[in-house]
Amino acid sequence: MTTLNEAFALAAADRGLAVVSTVRADGTVQASLVNVGVLAHPADGKSVLAFTTYGKVKLANLRARPPLAVTFRNGWRWGTVEGRAELAGPDDSQPWLADADQLRLLLRDVFIAAGGTHDNWDDYDRVMATERRAVVLIEPTRVYGNS
Repeated sequence: MTTLNEAFALAAADRGLAVVSTVRADGTVQASLVNVGVLAHPADGKSVLAFTTYGKVKLANLRARPPLAVTFRNGWRWGTVEGRAELAGPDDSQPWLADADQLRLLLRDVFIAAGGTHDNWDDYDRVMATERRAVVLIEPTRVYGNS
């Protein structure tokens, strides 16, 4: 397994479910299950993994220590994508993120890329804003697994 798309394909039928591993301040690993998608980076169009997150743990870890690993699986087949988190959100500005409306649309794009659908986008937007959701973009530095 050598590509981002090959790794993601393992979980595409399962709404992009993957285990994201970040590093805590004490050097131990914090892992959680998230929905991940593949999309074009808003700044340069390169394919990246993307998910949204909020709260104290994962965001704090990624702000302080951006290296992370994302592992997909399907049965005994698995693929891991390593990279560095690039955060974009209400508390994580980026030069390519012009305003709140652009963030609102990016949050939707990530949700759709991870296999999500919604009947009420206004409600979705309201919840994302209330939770202060951030987008995590990961440009792969290493992809490996079994095939």
